[in-house]
Order: sequence, then structure tokens, then C-alpha cells
Amino acid sequence: MTDRGICRTTPDGPRRAGARDLAGDGCLGQTRPMTLRFHTPLTSAEQIAAGLPSAQTLAIADKLRFAELDPLNHVNNKAYFVWFETLRVEYGIRCVQPYLDHEPRAVLRGGEVRFHKEMLQGEDYIATARVTAFRSSSYTLEQQIWSGDLRARFTCVMVLLNPDGPGRFPLPGALRAAFLSRDRARAEA
Repeated sequence: MTDRGICRTTPDGPRRAGARDLAGDGCLGQTRPMTLRFHTPLTSAEQIAAGLPSAQTLAIADKLRFAELDPLNHVNNKAYFVWFETLRVEYGIRCVQPYLDHEPRAVLRGGEVRFHKEMLQGEDYIATARVTAFRSSSYTLEQQIWSGDLRARFTCVMVLLNPDGPGRFPLPGALRAAFLSRDRARAEA
């Protein structure tokens, strides 16, 4: 049968009807120029080798799961928000909390997502995060999804609030310095 999604056998082995071997390695629909380490922060060298134009503060690779697809084998928009949330929490744990004496409440004040290109079944991706700007108690976090090229970008403002009461939690000087040097962020008034 040649219906979409039905496997057939060719002299080279099983093939899904209409699928293309993009990498030439027998893996349909997959473009894997290198082996990615999943669920572990990637080094700057690994990020550049995977095709990112510049290394980001935090980059973690993962693979697309069947449950994240819609009926047309595209990634459902909801999946991007889960990926962004997962990395945003990881960024807070790895890159913000080490600079804090006690844990404030981190609140997502607002954000904007921009979809650049669809993602399809069989693609691996890299989610990145870095702070682009900060104020006295908030920071702007830019997150991106890459799979060979930029697929989606989410920019949000995170506000730190006092843990046990009203009011904002000021960013410690060491964290502000890390945003400047590590993330290449800019201080805003």
C-alpha cells in the first residue's frame, strides 16, 4: 500500500510511503549531522557543531515524541510551550538559584512566541535559553528551538517576588554580574 504512514519494503529495507531519506543513512525524515547528548546541557562546542550560530547560556537537546505530533505529523503548538517551560525551569535551577541566598517566587509576567518553521516527526531539537536584559527585580529570557535552523522563539519577562510576602525580590549583584558576563545581557533602567 502507498497510503501515508503505511510501511512498504524496498530493496533497501522498509520505507514509509512518501517519506524521504534526508540524511542518506536509512533513517526516514531525520537529519542528524552529529550525535546529540539528550537531557544534558550542551557545551559551547557542541552547540556550534549542531548548527547554532552562537553558543547560548543553556542548551539542551531532546527528541520529538510521537505524542507531541498532530494528525499531520507536525509538532502541536502546545508542545513548544512545554519545551519552553521545561527549559525555563531548568535555567532557573542551574543559572539563577546558585546566586540566591533564599528562593524567591519567580513569576512569568508575559511572553511572546514566534513560530519560524514547522517541525515534523523524526526531528531532534535543541532548546536554548539566555537572559537578554534585566532590571532591578526582573529579567527578559529569550528561548529558542533549533532543529538544523531556528524553528521557534519565545521571549518572556520573569519577575522575582519576595518568598513570604508582597513586594519584589531584588536581583543580587552577583546574579546581575553573571547576566552581564555569561549571558551577554544588558542592564535596563
